Amino acid sequence: MILQQMSDTDRTVELLARRNAELASLLEIGKTLISSLELREVLQSIMLQVERLLQPKTWSLLLIEEDSGELCFEIAVSPVAQELKGIRLKVGEGIAGWVAQTGTSLLIPDVSQDPRFARRVADEVSYPVSSILCVPLRIRNRVLGVIELINSSGERTFNEDDLPLLEAVADFAAIAIDNARNYRRVSELVVTDDLTGLYNARHFHELLEYEIDRSRRYRSQVSLLFFDLDHFKSVNDRHGHLVGSRMISEVGRLVQRHIRSSDRAARYGGDEYVIILPNTGKEGAMAVANNLLSRLRSYPFLTDSNEQFVITASFGATTFPDDALDRTELIRAADSAMYLAKESGRNRVCHYSDQATKRMA
Repeated sequence: MILQQMSDTDRTVELLARRNAELASLLEIGKTLISSLELREVLQSIMLQVERLLQPKTWSLLLIEEDSGELCFEIAVSPVAQELKGIRLKVGEGIAGWVAQTGTSLLIPDVSQDPRFARRVADEVSYPVSSILCVPLRIRNRVLGVIELINSSGERTFNEDDLPLLEAVADFAAIAIDNARNYRRVSELVVTDDLTGLYNARHFHELLEYEIDRSRRYRSQVSLLFFDLDHFKSVNDRHGHLVGSRMISEVGRLVQRHIRSSDRAARYGGDEYVIILPNTGKEGAMAVANNLLSRLRSYPFLTDSNEQFVITASFGATTFPDDALDRTELIRAADSAMYLAKESGRNRVCHYSDQATKRMA
């Protein structure tokens, strides 16, 4: 009888210790949520608490991509984490896909007995899997992704006591993801142009000032491209303003696809665009501009009646510190070079330094 009482007391003490640890972790997660809007930082902090409490052999957080609708590994802590990063799951595929599709948590002690297990993933990364605990990241009846904990062969299996804790953590993670995405959308509205998705003119000036300061600090070059579309008014007059607006939008997307990730493109106004090229001199700027001009010429712009038409542009390029001493001078030089391109027959690229050569001729 005494031994039974001691055993019950030990279990009670153990349960209280676990509950205290869980409460401390949830409080820590709550602090993280209100202290940062950096999504990856928040998710890492959340999953660190999961790792401490549930001690999975490996774990991952998968998010449903907003564009493709597929599940991708946002965070993976595993010996095969790099291999997992390249894998995509369709909603409904595998344990994670099933949980994302149904919004229902799963506890599977032995995946070899469950037909929903995606063996192709385990085979691709050559990693043994035994038990899985998987819960949805859900907010306002919408599933954003899943948290999946895995024990490899030889490790303990998860149990029913683990499920409520992971579901509570998943609710925190879903709030963090939703907050971060909303913050990003609001931030983008402030600095981007609605029609093209490029930066707006106001933010462009801030970006250019930053790049010029950086250029001064590191004694590097930064180039600026300024271009507008040739005879844009005639497109509006002939095909209508809706076609003109669509064309401006398509030009913005084309530019974004064909510049470096470090370059910054903005819609300056109307049919005018600017592109900041960090660590780029005259030759590099001319190469970028000529490449964009070539792509514009060959792009299949269409009218509402599917009639194809060709658009060209006049590009002006300039380089700091060779052609200007500050932001205002650099913009003026790029604008001047663009007008030189127009005066020279349009559908071409001119660099600001070409003006001196023209004046001497």
